[in-house]
Amino acid sequence: MLCAIAFGAVKILPSEMFSSIKHFFAGEKPANIYEGVFIQLRLPRVLLCAITGAILAVSGVLMQGLFRNPIVEPGLIGTSSGAAFGASIVFVLAAKWTPQLKSQLGPFMTPLFAFGGALLATWLVYTLARNAKRVSIISLLLIGIAVNAMGLCGTGFMSYIARDPQARSITFWNLGTFSGANWLQVSIVGTVAAIMFIISFRYSKQLNALLLGEEEATYLGVDTDRLKTRIMILNTAMVSVATAFVGVISFMGLIVPHILRLLIGSDNKKLLPASMIVGATLLLLADLCARLLLAPAEIPIGIITSLVGAPVFIILLKRFNLLQQKGGYDA
Repeated sequence: MLCAIAFGAVKILPSEMFSSIKHFFAGEKPANIYEGVFIQLRLPRVLLCAITGAILAVSGVLMQGLFRNPIVEPGLIGTSSGAAFGASIVFVLAAKWTPQLKSQLGPFMTPLFAFGGALLATWLVYTLARNAKRVSIISLLLIGIAVNAMGLCGTGFMSYIARDPQARSITFWNLGTFSGANWLQVSIVGTVAAIMFIISFRYSKQLNALLLGEEEATYLGVDTDRLKTRIMILNTAMVSVATAFVGVISFMGLIVPHILRLLIGSDNKKLLPASMIVGATLLLLADLCARLLLAPAEIPIGIITSLVGAPVFIILLKRFNLLQQKGGYDA
C-alpha cells in the first residue's frame, strides 16, 4: 500500500504523507500540490483498490466453495455482465433523459444503474434455477452462463448504437478503473465490505461441510438450500457494489482462491481471511503496474488482471481436466 501511494505520475515522499495527514486532521488545507494529490487522489484510490481486491477474492472463495469447483469466479451468476449492461445504458441513453433525473443522481447515475443491473441479473439466475423450492448447482451454473451471454449481448448492442465517445466510455468501464476514486466511494464500498466479510466468516464451517457433497453436508446438519441462497446474496451484494463504482475487473476472484488453496489448503476458516489480504495485495500491484508502465498515461486495470489471469485460467482448466480423468475431483 505504501508503494502504491508513493509511486505514480507524481511521486509522494513519506514526509509529505505524514504532513498531509496532520493537516487533514487539524482541519487545514494541504500545504502543497503533493499533499493535495496524496489526501484527495492517491490515498482514496489505494484504499478503494485494496477493498475491491479483498471483495473479489472473498467472493471467489465463496463461489468456488458453493459450486465445489476451482474454475468458478464471482461473475459466473451474471453479476458482472448485468452491471456492465446497466452502466452501458447510462453511457448511451443518459443524454436523452430529463435534466432533472441527471441533476438528482449526478455522479451516482452510473453506479446506481450498474448496481441495479447486477441485482437484476443475479435475481434472474436464481429465479430460473429454483425448482420446487430447491436450487440446483448445475442449474445455477448453466443459467448463469446464459444470463451472462444475455448481458454481453445487451452491452454489445449499446456499443453498436453508441457514438464514438460513448463507445469508448463503455469500453473503459468494462476494463475497470480506479481513476475516479473518492472518499465517498471508499466509505460506501468499505462499509458494505466490512459487513459482508463478518457475515461470510460465519459460513466457513458450513462451506467446509459442503465440500464433502450436498447429501453429506445435510447429514451434518447443514441446510444446503438456505446456504446456497445466502452465499448468493453475499456474493451479489459485495460484487455489485464494488463493480458499480470501479467497473468490471476479471480473474481476481479466480486466481487468488486457487493460489491460496495450493499454499494453505481448502479450509475456509483460513481461506477467507487470507484471501482478503492476498486479493488486496495483488490488485494493488496490478493498479501500480497500470499507473507506471505507460506513465503519465494509465492502462485500464482490467487489461493487467486479464493478462495474468487468462494463462492462469488455462492452467487451472488443464489441471481440472486431468483430475477429472483420474477421478480425483467431483465437479
